[in-house]
Amino acid sequence: MILNFRRTLLLVLILLVVTCAFASTYNGRPKLVVIIVVDQMRGDMIERYHDQFTDGGFRLLMDRGAWFSSCYYNYANTRTGPGHATIGTGTYTLGHGILANEWYDPELKKFVTSVEDAKTTLLGADVTGAGSSPHNLLSDTFADEAKLASGGKARVFGVALKDRAAILPVGFTANAAFWIDHETGAWLTSTYYMQKAPDWLLKFNSEKRADKYLNLEWKDASGKVLRSTALTQNGKKQGFYEVVGATPYASDYTFEFVRELVENEKLGTGPNTDVLVVSLSNNDILQHKVGPDSEQEKAMMLAIDRQLNDFFAFIGRQVGLANVVIALTADHGAAPLPVYAAGLRLPAQAFDGKQYRAEINAKLSAKLGKTAEYVTAYDHPDAFLNDAAFSAVNLKEPAAEIAVGEMLKQMGALGYVTKAQLASGEVPNTVFREKFLNSYSPYGGWYVMGIARPFTIGYLNGTDHSLPYNYDSHVPLAFFGVMFRPGQYRRKVEPIDLAPTLSSLLGVNPPAAATGRVLNEAITDSRTQETPR
Repeated sequence: MILNFRRTLLLVLILLVVTCAFASTYNGRPKLVVIIVVDQMRGDMIERYHDQFTDGGFRLLMDRGAWFSSCYYNYANTRTGPGHATIGTGTYTLGHGILANEWYDPELKKFVTSVEDAKTTLLGADVTGAGSSPHNLLSDTFADEAKLASGGKARVFGVALKDRAAILPVGFTANAAFWIDHETGAWLTSTYYMQKAPDWLLKFNSEKRADKYLNLEWKDASGKVLRSTALTQNGKKQGFYEVVGATPYASDYTFEFVRELVENEKLGTGPNTDVLVVSLSNNDILQHKVGPDSEQEKAMMLAIDRQLNDFFAFIGRQVGLANVVIALTADHGAAPLPVYAAGLRLPAQAFDGKQYRAEINAKLSAKLGKTAEYVTAYDHPDAFLNDAAFSAVNLKEPAAEIAVGEMLKQMGALGYVTKAQLASGEVPNTVFREKFLNSYSPYGGWYVMGIARPFTIGYLNGTDHSLPYNYDSHVPLAFFGVMFRPGQYRRKVEPIDLAPTLSSLLGVNPPAAATGRVLNEAITDSRTQETPR
């Protein structure tokens, strides 16, 4: 296996030398761009386990690609939806609009997800409920620009266990995005993309391939059982997403599906560059439970490394690594478990977010003289307001948001920023001012973004991400392909640089609202440079 891999790399290097045509989607070079997003993989995690990785997994990009080890999101709302939208659009929430994974819709008087779309229905399995689409995005994506440049001939797909992670990076013009039904594990898409699910997808689900990942034991290298995939856990029935999703079997299942997609949709064989985005959700599902410093997380990282090794080898056989560009990043980082951090004397704490919201509402009711649920939801550190409740006590949006923000400060927050302040640009002059300005969205009704203390988690068990601190904003960024100059680059960069870099590489426009820069220091331009006269 190692010998074959080294031969493949040698072939890539030889082709790099002899290839004289500059990369461009117009001539189908590269044939395929693959973007791998490992959900909730903090930037230091791949460095932590570097020496234990295989040659062909993470180290393919770290050792033989262009690895940017100091990559940080420059916004405050470090969550899955905003992160995946940022990766695709090359801009932050201010440009793409995705505020959170879900937010309050004042017209519908309920919470909606970032991709929920009542105008669509689900396809692929016998499930009910609204479908999903990218309709909330305020900018197009790198993949959309590849589609535009090729007159629609480029093939674009997104895959993840989560709908938002599959949909948001690929944008409006994708041929399809695929995600799973949380209960059964069946793969789904929606009528936004097509009116009938492809036959290969229906066949995949009809064979009940998800079932083979049930009732298994996940063991570490010593044989110790780390988790079980039995659907009944501690006497409680759970779904595929929660049970299998917290193990490496979920990424095995994801890559099994992706291989079917690549083969059946013939990715990398057309006249223009195709785009495939694969997000591995299981790292996030597990890490929320056990934290980034646990033995289970280490085992997960090593398992994903082996799975990437196998997947990259598959792509090499299908398309040829010399014809592929691979990018690796993450949607956000993660905080250490509060108990772990506190054990090292860091000022970490966890609290019950539901109880916290109840206390806010009780205090506001006492202050305003009328009992009501003024804060309809608290998703640490952000509060979504009930506009009707505040209107009943004659408070308009700016005053209502300030009232909630001041209550957050009374209850321990370091500060706050209101939606009205963000909309006007009048944000308090703190070290996080630019990060909060980049987090503004017109969605979400009235809201307040709290400035929480470092290492604070808004629920009692597990860990989280959602703060502007470096442990939540630090992610990997790396590229592999014959067009990239290998090396470790320590200059500070941002995830918004991924889309403009790939756009420049293919000779297409960057996404409409992209604000990132082209990482030109890592690109090898094979065209002959003319000497100025």
